[in-house]
Amino acid sequence: MSSTVQPLGSRVLVRVLPEESLTKSGLFVPDTAKEKPQRGEVVAIGDDTETIKVAAGDRVLFPKFTGTEIRLGGEEHLIIDSTELLAILRDAPVAVAAA
Repeated sequence: MSSTVQPLGSRVLVRVLPEESLTKSGLFVPDTAKEKPQRGEVVAIGDDTETIKVAAGDRVLFPKFTGTEIRLGGEEHLIIDSTELLAILRDAPVAVAAA
């Protein structure tokens, strides 16, 4: 059975992004030593569009211990109230050198 989740009100459905397994210096970090993930991608938003400031596809930052955890399609997701989201993660612009 295939199901979809549509958040209600000002809630958002966030797919949790996995944390890096290697440090910048190349050391492997085992699962037991990893911190709880705090980054995710918005999959769906609720119907309260006046208070929700994110859209599907936005990468977001959220507190470590927030939301309701669910598994969809073998991946970890959270249902979070949109007011609990801390920031939208954007790629830094690439500087172009003048010729």
